[in-house]
Amino acid sequence: MALLDIQGLTVEFPTRHKVFRAVVDASVQVEPGEIHGLVGESGAGKSTVGAAIMGLLERPGRIAAGTISFQGQQISGLDGEAMRKLRGQKISMIFQDPLTSLNPLFTIRQQLTETILAHLDVSTTEADARALQLMQRVGIPDPETRLDQYPHQFSGGMRQRVVIALALCSEPDVIIADEPTTALDVAVQAQILDLIRDLTIERQVGVILITHDMGVISDVTDRVTVMYQGEIVESGTTAQVLGTPQHAYTQSLIAAVPRPGKRLHRFPQVSYGGRETRFAIDEIAHGWEIPSTDPDKPLLQINNLTKRFVEGRSLLPWRRSYFTAVDDVSFDVMPGEVLGLVGESGSGKSTVARMIAGLYKPDGGEVHFDGTLVSDPSDKEAQTAFRKQIQMIFQDPFSSLNPRMRVDSIVAEPIHHHRLLTGKAVQDRVFELLDQVGLGKEAGLKYPHEFSGGQRQRIAIARALATEPRLLICDEPTSALDVSIQAQILNILKDLQDHLKLTMLFISHDLPVVRQMCDRVAVLRQGKLVELQDTDSLFAAPQTGYTRELLDLMPRLEALSEDDGQVL
Repeated sequence: MALLDIQGLTVEFPTRHKVFRAVVDASVQVEPGEIHGLVGESGAGKSTVGAAIMGLLERPGRIAAGTISFQGQQISGLDGEAMRKLRGQKISMIFQDPLTSLNPLFTIRQQLTETILAHLDVSTTEADARALQLMQRVGIPDPETRLDQYPHQFSGGMRQRVVIALALCSEPDVIIADEPTTALDVAVQAQILDLIRDLTIERQVGVILITHDMGVISDVTDRVTVMYQGEIVESGTTAQVLGTPQHAYTQSLIAAVPRPGKRLHRFPQVSYGGRETRFAIDEIAHGWEIPSTDPDKPLLQINNLTKRFVEGRSLLPWRRSYFTAVDDVSFDVMPGEVLGLVGESGSGKSTVARMIAGLYKPDGGEVHFDGTLVSDPSDKEAQTAFRKQIQMIFQDPFSSLNPRMRVDSIVAEPIHHHRLLTGKAVQDRVFELLDQVGLGKEAGLKYPHEFSGGQRQRIAIARALATEPRLLICDEPTSALDVSIQAQILNILKDLQDHLKLTMLFISHDLPVVRQMCDRVAVLRQGKLVELQDTDSLFAAPQTGYTRELLDLMPRLEALSEDDGQVL
């Protein structure tokens, strides 16, 4: 008997005009001790299947047909109280967005111990000890101190690890993991995947792993189900589906995975069902002119940048303790160059980006743009001029978009702020950008909550391109995207870089993507710059043991040929 058995599941979302079927006649079984991968493009229905299992479909969503059974008992259709008893205790879910899973008003200790006490028969002391053990198990550094901090004091990757610890609190029998490693670097990703793998062996936990990372699927899953537009198109063992895929969509999806062994000029795109998109770069870059600069002088100079955060608060300044997130970091970015910034979660990558963008004030060091000091907050004129020429794509598409604004207003906001266009020209530009990132102009009439995580990130990218910047800071720009949309977005960025000599700082934990996108790569560890090389040299002959370790931990899709990218 399957631990979790889904038969003929159909999920509908009624609207004023029609009924949208997000999942159609889907059947999935998960055995004890099995990791079952659920893959497909953004909007394929993967997360909807997970929400239906948990009884967490957003209204007016409903299960229109089919059944969901746990240990032989049908759980679809249970009332709210019965589902609450089951949810968390027997079936846990790791959500895609760590910010919406954690309460910003409570410390991590309070949230973990509350969950443990709610589901396990233990004392407060035992719950506290278990909370510390879970923090250690998911790889949070200095867990004793971190337990008493709040979610906003954690990096994106560390917040995701806390969410995973929350899901493990009740020792569940089934775990629904919705993109559990999206925000994690390769080192922590390997640790978390090992933890999930160990749970399936030790406690015979069943796992549904929802992800767009085909390397992760290859690495840890036993079986794979591929979804396309709400329907299952292929299912089987991982070796079978990745090694000899039968469906044209699966073949195209696997072929679009970036490869670390060879740099290509363009990313292969998913072509099944007429989905392949060719972008006319002249359309997205119309009238966009980047001023010429001396190619031998850096456009961006980072000199001895340092940032400290208060770790232990006190009214008395001499009793406060500080955490150094960035420690004396220096590097240059040349005009038209794409510089990659990699390292573990918490290594200081995003903090460096935020100091460059002026969102954090440096505690030491300077930022120069085109020869002008821009990190001095007292020089308002220099900062205003700089902000017109820089845009940032943030890691988290859920918190970077205003939920109360329509999408067309979100994309138009920087155009209005910098007075770049007026009247109908603004609307035309917004619709054009939404078309170019694969959403279509009708997306402008909707709100962020009506889109999947990957679609929200495309909105954020459209907004960043709206001001026609000279410097684009990309902080994990494709971490929430499936491989097909990732290929489209990265090809846009590549074309802009080639066509306009757009300069980019590209922050990512996805090393195969870094291999394809970047001219040089800087490696950060614990706030310090440990290596800086051109991309080919770094991947071929890393100079430090830390960089070699990161490269060794990369998930690899063994079913791909490194020479031609064709499915073997």
